[in-house]
Order: sequence, then C-alpha cells, then structure tokens
Amino acid sequence: MYRARDQVENEEWLAQLEQAADRLSLGTEARSRAQDLFLSTVPEKDRSKPAVIAASLYAGALIAGDERSQGDVADAVGVARLTIQQRWKGLLEEAGLRPPGW
Repeated sequence: MYRARDQVENEEWLAQLEQAADRLSLGTEARSRAQDLFLSTVPEKDRSKPAVIAASLYAGALIAGDERSQGDVADAVGVARLTIQQRWKGLLEEAGLRPPGW
C-alpha cells in the first residue's frame, strides 16, 4: 500500500504514466491499476522509475483485461521490451498479487 504523500511526490512520474496510457488508449480501470501498482512499488532511484512505469502499465492492463503487448507498452514508455519482461511478475508479487502461471 502507498501513502497519499507518495502520490504527491511522484506527480511527474504519474504524468508520464498517464501519457503512456494515452498512447496505448488504455481504459480507466487499467490506468487505475497501473497507478496503484506504480505507487505501491515506486523505486527510490529516478533512473528505475520508467521501468516500473512500463511494468505497471503492462500488469495493470493485464489485470483489467485491457491487455497490450510488452512491445507496445515498451514503445509507449520508451524502454526496452526486455525491461518489462524482467519486471512485471516481480512487481505483481511485490504488490501482493499472484502473477499468472502461463
């Protein structure tokens, strides 16, 4: 879980998450899930935040049934597809969710 202060401190990063969600045409539920995942697992170092944004968007869309490919999400955020592939399951586990077994 995250604190309200986390949201304020990460406004810039949440704006980037929203911009990428716009590029992906994600629905409201997917955006909300992605924000929650990002804020629940936000790293301290700024250089790691784009990777967490991408993994959060991918996982949030997956949870909401508004799935996008890892490549599409990577392009929208500006990270490598491999970054998402390596992070999204761990991000779900860190947030207390169980990733799919496929």
